[in-house]
Amino acid sequence: MTIKENIPSLLLKKYKKNSQSKSIGWVKNGKINTLTTHEYYEHISKIATALEEIGVRSHDKVSILADTSYIWNIYDLSCLCLNSTVVPIYPTYTEEEVSYIINHSDSSLLILDSEKQLKKICEVIDEIKNIKSIVILGEIKNQELIQQCSKHFKIYTHKELLEKGKVIVLDKPNRLEELIDSVQDDSLASIVYTSGTTGQPKGAMIRHNAFWSMLQNVQSALGHNIDESDRLLTFLPLSHVLGRCDSMLHLSLGIENIYAESIDKLIDNIPLVQPTVMISVPRIFEKIYAKTQEKIEKEGIIKQKLFKWAESVSSEYFSYLEKDQSPPSSVLIARNLAYQIVFSKIYNRFGGKIRFFVSGGAPLGIDIIKFLRNANLTILEGYGLTETIAPCCVNPVAKQIPGTVGLPLGDTQFQFDDDGEILVKSSALFSGYYKNDEETEKAFKDGWFRSGDIGRLNSSGYLQITDRKKDIIITSGGKNVAPQKIENLLKVRKYITHFMVVGDKKKYLTGVVGIEKESFLDILAALNLKSNVTIEELSKNQGVINLVKEQVEAVNADLASFESIKRFYIAPIEFTPETGLITPSLKLKKKVILKRFDKEIDAMYN
Repeated sequence: MTIKENIPSLLLKKYKKNSQSKSIGWVKNGKINTLTTHEYYEHISKIATALEEIGVRSHDKVSILADTSYIWNIYDLSCLCLNSTVVPIYPTYTEEEVSYIINHSDSSLLILDSEKQLKKICEVIDEIKNIKSIVILGEIKNQELIQQCSKHFKIYTHKELLEKGKVIVLDKPNRLEELIDSVQDDSLASIVYTSGTTGQPKGAMIRHNAFWSMLQNVQSALGHNIDESDRLLTFLPLSHVLGRCDSMLHLSLGIENIYAESIDKLIDNIPLVQPTVMISVPRIFEKIYAKTQEKIEKEGIIKQKLFKWAESVSSEYFSYLEKDQSPPSSVLIARNLAYQIVFSKIYNRFGGKIRFFVSGGAPLGIDIIKFLRNANLTILEGYGLTETIAPCCVNPVAKQIPGTVGLPLGDTQFQFDDDGEILVKSSALFSGYYKNDEETEKAFKDGWFRSGDIGRLNSSGYLQITDRKKDIIITSGGKNVAPQKIENLLKVRKYITHFMVVGDKKKYLTGVVGIEKESFLDILAALNLKSNVTIEELSKNQGVINLVKEQVEAVNADLASFESIKRFYIAPIEFTPETGLITPSLKLKKKVILKRFDKEIDAMYN
């Protein structure tokens, strides 16, 4: 019997194996709602057949412009069961970016979830070319928007499609299985547009068998450590390939996916959901680390000394484990005491059941990994890109080496170009950029994907990422500087949210600082600032400048002279996807920042 290598086949296999198994759920009004695999399959059956009824066909492109939710996932699977191509769009994208992706991808159907997103479409309605229909998932109170759009597109609501699908499924109860059987393994499952730190986003084409291979590779690495009793709390953007991977894990690993209400309510949802596994991005851990350090600074001298002692004994304990040695009983006793008195409080903030986190999307500082490890919060740092369909490498549960991104997953292979660039080969790989042969050709070397990252394997075979190839700074004195290390050290400091190192072809390094109001709330009075202060006012306040300077100097003390930051400029606007200074996956848009603040940067060298 031929094994089908596509996502819908995994759904059908899970449904036939045990229709009462756990599947997905969501948090609403402080309560968890769940669907069994049978209920999940029935939801998809109704939506898929309804979409077919309104004209969605095999190979049609369907754009989804919505926040992360279980409904997003149901529409994703419904479209994949129709052998159509899903085009995720970040909900933070501007009207122009949304219009570009819809048009470039040739999407004929748009699924959106809110009045906010519908407004974007109305703003660029005359520029949108191929959309025939729009499905609205949420409630729209502004009927003028509906009326405006209905002149150009056929409008459907989620409720309408459910009712339509309910009738069809009664008449054709096996229709979804027929659709799944017709899905081709090499069909184009998705076009995922890179969030683009430079220029227009590129659409990475991902085929069904590549998605399937990615899940098989994850299963080969984590399958022995996850079973059907496990629960994921899903909150990452499903428009990002890592979030998409997260949303599909229940199909291959049997794990239960519970969707958070929103990223803003994540802290409230964690103790309610009590996840055992979570996939996250470094920014979440960086905030936890920064807030804990800030809290410790405010404690009395006795509590500060207690924390230092707890860190010291935990560090000693883990140093034995890293050398594959058993800690002596005195170290074990001290470590257990440190955990009970100090670190257990941090662990319990995550619901008290977490076994491990998987972190990806960007590098995570070694200090943060070690800090969380002390609290029994194991971080499996991994590595991947849109083009590798998220994870292609992860630290194993059995042994993590901080400062590395672990071992290759499944059939993934690495080799290194002459300049140290990581080259990747795997069955879980994109198949080129949509309508962009030139960039596709540049992306490969002899069948190996050029990652754009510089790295090496350590003596244990674990991959270390040293920097982005394009980010390496060469000073006018000929020194090669990897800015990522410096940026990671600075962005976890108390008053610094983002930091971009500048200095290519310059005689010394400078930086552009991104701050957020939240960091200064408790000292506004001392700075003679009002509660309604703006980021611009904060950036110009001498007290704020002095505080940032102290943080920069503290980091400089541990850096080589040529790596130290000589001057900095605090940006007068916040670094958000909406301001265009970072991508939706929270990476710095370095070319945009250099252009936006070119005069201020030049002034630091005069």
